[in-house]
Amino acid sequence: QLQASGGGLVQPGGSLRLSCATSGFTLAYYAIGWFRQAPGKEREGVSCISGADGTTYYGDSVKGRFTISSNSAKIAVYLQMNSLKPEDTAVYYCNANGVGDYWGQGTQVTVSS
Repeated sequence: QLQASGGGLVQPGGSLRLSCATSGFTLAYYAIGWFRQAPGKEREGVSCISGADGTTYYGDSVKGRFTISSNSAKIAVYLQMNSLKPEDTAVYYCNANGVGDYWGQGTQVTVSS
């Protein structure tokens, strides 16, 4: 099970930190990813981290602004989002892909002045 949280309304240039809490499975056997979907657009991969070795990936649109990490107990994954832009506005979902495939419920991020 995945529980995403941390979304909200922020001004352009601001920051938010999303959290994806996991339960019921061992993070080391999964890649945890953040995806987003804006109205009228396809779901887009934002970032992911390997639970096995911590390797990270970022989409071109967020490189240098977003940072993905996991906590030391490896039961949560975070997405630190800095220098937010209006085009980052979307519902953000976390996904665990490995032995199984699981999705969180989504959290709304709105970047607007």
